[in-house]
Amino acid sequence: MIKEFKTFIAVARDGTFTGAGAQLGLTQSAVSAQIRRLEEYLGVTLFDRSPRAALLNAHGREMLPQAEELVAMAERMAAPAGAAHVSGLLRIGAIASVQQDLLVHAVGEFRAEYPDVRVRIVPGVSLSLLGQVDAGEVDLAVLIRPPFALPPELGWQPLMSEPVMLAMPESMPVAPWRELLATQPFIRYDRASFGGRVVDVFLKKHRITVHEAVELDEIEAIAGMVRHGLGVALLPRLRRLDMTGLRLLPLDEHAFHREIGIIGRLPFDPGSVREKIAQCLHRAAGDSGVG
Repeated sequence: MIKEFKTFIAVARDGTFTGAGAQLGLTQSAVSAQIRRLEEYLGVTLFDRSPRAALLNAHGREMLPQAEELVAMAERMAAPAGAAHVSGLLRIGAIASVQQDLLVHAVGEFRAEYPDVRVRIVPGVSLSLLGQVDAGEVDLAVLIRPPFALPPELGWQPLMSEPVMLAMPESMPVAPWRELLATQPFIRYDRASFGGRVVDVFLKKHRITVHEAVELDEIEAIAGMVRHGLGVALLPRLRRLDMTGLRLLPLDEHAFHREIGIIGRLPFDPGSVREKIAQCLHRAAGDSGVG
């Protein structure tokens, strides 16, 4: 009955069957059926129900701390026993800029604890990876925060925030960033990407007209074009960005950031491989010194 107890806890915290179902990835009718089974098993009702809410009654209030203790105990028992024997495939979607640093450290730590779990890295741009998470084609994805609300069955966990700066060739005379954007050829961060949309919003907000030269999505390729004198760019300050031949200018009080995080279907069950890789990613991001 552990599953039913978890659902009971979710309903008690949310106050509705629908909201709890959204957190758990279940329909309202599935939540209702699980609560009914639990009440039949216990021989008591747990909620005072109304069309809009499910409030704990006296039995439910008495049962809630016991249910939380029971679920926590079950998870503690399962985690150490299962870790050494877990096998299978973990599919991680990832944008290019996190694959050679953040993901390397996180997957290294994860594999040390789960050596029998194969990890498949699925590359892609943020919008595509978001669709793959939603379709169940990857287990989670590390991407740029979407500029719109997520569906309730998907959860967002922030990892780090990268400041966006003006990149210019090291050989170019230094000038105010606004002047450089207005006078130099512009290497644009692809507007079809989430990061590129943030840049586009910034330019429109400050009414800056740029002279577009090239538009692409790969950050290191943009930096390479700037390095070779093709123009200037607004790009995130990656922690491993090769600064050879580059100069980065801060945007002062107009500074903005590119947010990187994890998106996955809810819930992230404690002790699961998804929860473990998420913890590894958080630790790797914490070591970055960014954000």
